[in-house]
Amino acid sequence: MFYQVRPSLLDEWLGQFAGDAAKPVVLDVREKWECQVASVAPSDQFELQCIPMGEITSRLNELDPERPIACLCHHGARSMSVAVYLVERAGFECVANITGGIDAWSHERDPQVPTY
Repeated sequence: MFYQVRPSLLDEWLGQFAGDAAKPVVLDVREKWECQVASVAPSDQFELQCIPMGEITSRLNELDPERPIACLCHHGARSMSVAVYLVERAGFECVANITGGIDAWSHERDPQVPTY
């Protein structure tokens, strides 16, 4: 299933997986330089994994299709494309797009995350 979730509501989405054996993943699909400029910190609710959008197909084996994945980019367009790919082409079952991306994350969740 594919979901759209605002950063301010991510804890609620992640909460449905509390107690699962493996934590959900926030998949940052921005370029390496972007992640160096601004990044989110993993938490007790999720692991952070960074794979640029252009490398998803070649690195797909690094993702577990059984784990919930919330895709993140700068404003939400790249992460939307990756989320759709994961669900429609790669057979992942529980995927979300973090709408508004890291820019919205900074405004809604953590103002210490720089904007660019």
